[in-house]
Amino acid sequence: MAKNKKPKEDNSGKWMTTFSDLNSLLMTFFVALFSMATISPGKFQQAAMSFNNAFDGAPPGVLVGGKSMSEEPLISSNPGIKRDLLKIVEDENFKGKITIEETDRGTIVSLSDMAFFQVGSAELTKAAKDLLYQIGIIILEHTTNPIEMYGYTDDLQMTENNIYPSNWHLGAARAASIARFFTGELKERRTLERIGEVRNGTFDINYFYDENRFYPIAVGDREILKEIDNLQNEVDSRRSIKSEEFQSGEITAEEFSNAKEEIDNYYDREIQRLRDSYRKIDLLILRQRIR
Repeated sequence: MAKNKKPKEDNSGKWMTTFSDLNSLLMTFFVALFSMATISPGKFQQAAMSFNNAFDGAPPGVLVGGKSMSEEPLISSNPGIKRDLLKIVEDENFKGKITIEETDRGTIVSLSDMAFFQVGSAELTKAAKDLLYQIGIIILEHTTNPIEMYGYTDDLQMTENNIYPSNWHLGAARAASIARFFTGELKERRTLERIGEVRNGTFDINYFYDENRFYPIAVGDREILKEIDNLQNEVDSRRSIKSEEFQSGEITAEEFSNAKEEIDNYYDREIQRLRDSYRKIDLLILRQRIR
């Protein structure tokens, strides 16, 4: 009679015990390394934001923070920034005052249709600071791209007792005032608002509000004077046409007088419109290639 054979032991799963032990040892090793390391809050913030961008649908390779930025437009490459900016654009308090445009150099955020500065001064108004606060916390704390700030003025000349000798000087001072607001008043306010994160090292305020990011640029009255020249040429042409029509007898003296008055009124309206349109601030968030 045949002897009963003992069933063979199944050793196929024993490797998992060794593999689990190896994983535990590696985890312990890396935790020990991490505990001895010094964390850079800025780098930590950069890595965290990069992961967030990936989960939000940003394309691979888009890094936010440091010197590596995508060549993609800021708004389309970062859904979080787009969402937050659109909230402000659609806010009833700021409706019609903010436009966003993508250019080859970067994203231009234009703020207009309000008094940003005191007349003939580089001092920001309270309304301007409120709007710059809303915009600033988005474009400054979600990117570390360099930012150019453009200071504009109208065509009116400086008064004798003004501290600025020209509109070019005033434009430079206004651009510098925006940079000073971001790196001074806004930075201090955000430090208090995010004091817990600042203290535990998860938000490095100096990393995002680094003064080296900001480039104030004076425009002064240069742009508005170009438009006024074009307007003057248009008005002179219309006056010349009406004068020829009167001399040739095509229109009466009364019609000629009414036409001149209409042209003068048009010129005055357009001049005022131009002056109002240059009550603005432009912020250009520059693109950078991935290095």
